Amino acid sequence: MDVFFRTGAAFAAVFFLFVCASCLSVKTQEKRLAPPGRSTGEFRLDDIRRCAADDPVKAIDLIGIYRTVYGQENSRREGSDMETALDALEAEAVASLKEKQAAAIREERWDDAASLARSLASMGLEVENTGMEPDFILAEAKKSLVEGGDLAAFLLAVRSHEMKPLGFEDALLFLKRAVEVKQRRTAAFFLNIAGENDVPGELKEYASGRDGPQEMIKGVATVLVDRGIRIERGRGMPDRALGSAFFVDASGLLITNYHVISSEVDPAYEGYSRLHIRMGDSASARIPAKVIGWDKAMDLALLKTEIKPEYVFSVVDRVTPRVGDTILAIGSPGGLEKTVTSGIVSTLGRRFLQIGDVIQIDAAVNPGNSGGPVVDTSGRLVGIVFAGIEQYQGLNFAVPAERLAAALPVMIKGGKAERPWLGLTLSESSRGAEIIYTAPFTPASEHQVGEGTLIKTINGEKASAPQGALIPALQDMLFSSRPGELVALETSDGKHRVMMTVPRPDVPLAEAAKKDSKERIAAPLFGLILSPSLVKSFSSSYLVKKVIRGSIADEAGLSEQDPVSIRGFRMLEKDGYALMEINVKKRSMGYMETTMQLPALLDSPDTL
Repeated sequence: MDVFFRTGAAFAAVFFLFVCASCLSVKTQEKRLAPPGRSTGEFRLDDIRRCAADDPVKAIDLIGIYRTVYGQENSRREGSDMETALDALEAEAVASLKEKQAAAIREERWDDAASLARSLASMGLEVENTGMEPDFILAEAKKSLVEGGDLAAFLLAVRSHEMKPLGFEDALLFLKRAVEVKQRRTAAFFLNIAGENDVPGELKEYASGRDGPQEMIKGVATVLVDRGIRIERGRGMPDRALGSAFFVDASGLLITNYHVISSEVDPAYEGYSRLHIRMGDSASARIPAKVIGWDKAMDLALLKTEIKPEYVFSVVDRVTPRVGDTILAIGSPGGLEKTVTSGIVSTLGRRFLQIGDVIQIDAAVNPGNSGGPVVDTSGRLVGIVFAGIEQYQGLNFAVPAERLAAALPVMIKGGKAERPWLGLTLSESSRGAEIIYTAPFTPASEHQVGEGTLIKTINGEKASAPQGALIPALQDMLFSSRPGELVALETSDGKHRVMMTVPRPDVPLAEAAKKDSKERIAAPLFGLILSPSLVKSFSSSYLVKKVIRGSIADEAGLSEQDPVSIRGFRMLEKDGYALMEINVKKRSMGYMETTMQLPALLDSPDTL
């Protein structure tokens, strides 16, 4: 287990270049030089017009930016003709978007159709033709079933059912396949939907049975990653990564942690790396495996090996546990295969990953357990072990099974899972989800989303959740969508924006720190919101405008109106943290001057 713990003119120039790069080839850009007699506004509208037919989502996004950045200025200078032109372009882009969605339906590209439907829905538009997203997803599930993609089929069927209940015939179809491939818990899930009255007896009998730990351990493998030799104190030492994995499909698909297999897919890693699994003890054969897909933000990876597993875990009939529930952890601590330990769910809602929350458990797990399953006493999947704190026994963590199920569809498609990104860092308070930072060159900054405002709705869904769970709930609203879709964001300043998401960076705040000033990056990293000071100094001088409760700055005892000078900022990206050295005169200590160094992890869980 390896993881233990601007001004308008400047913005106009950036926008102008951004439009060129988005919609035009280099050759076309060369033709954009202004002939005499045409206004700059006309040229910017031409840029949007070129996008309207081929890339309507981008065109709608650019129209929103245009209205936000230039709307008032141009309306004063050019009158109502500008707004009329924008309305016409928007209508053209919407018509193109609807046609693309209709074409996706005709061509049975159900996933594309569902994605386009979400973009249309964000604008408050009803989807034409068959229109309903559950129908698209169910059609894709049946298609996957025919093609032999059982895991994808089951996941899509569940997703469709959550939106619109499956009919008896559809539920029976998936129940039969679950029995055929001997996935008892999956069969139990679809039996519950179908009801027992008209289901054949042999299907009911199998689905009503129960698997014990002695059966489940047959579906757990040891993961071995050989990374060659590393040099320590002048001596060569074998470099090995050890973890666990469990089968989730009869075709040989397994789940493990990203950090266990990172050397296989991380472009920054340049050394030797070979991946194998082992089904028995150290004398058992090593079986070659490969990484199919991975989601670094969730610390998950999907592996493939060419063997037929004796047992397959269900990600369909999973359970959301309660505090105090008894759980079992299965894996290979220290390489000791087929180890089962028991414990309870200690608490829910811990914030350690970039997206979502995790479960804290007290079952005994150790290095080598990473990637192994956590199940309840009925055999339902609860989570995936991903971390522990070495110096504290019984303090361990698991990714919830429901988050694995949400992440799997993208990982099944292969490669790096790309998640949508707006460019915001949030802080939860009694007022709601406050935007404390907008990262530069992101959708939120292009649409000028204001820092200090609250998120009211996303795609019309109200931003509300129990205390401590609001930010994960907002992240969940975007999680299953693709980058490049439209998202509607309403903030407390009364503004409603429709913007296009982009792929989420691996470490969002590391990317932001490379592009932004050190005083601004202090907000998302350290919870320290600064404003310029009028006092002249040889170093940058500020006043503390606000300290985010529970942040590093709060723990360091800083408070509002404390004078602060930034002496240095370092980002140790490889090690995953940043350091800021400051001089501060704390009001609470009679303005006595103190020098301190604030550390912060770059992997913030509060970004959207």
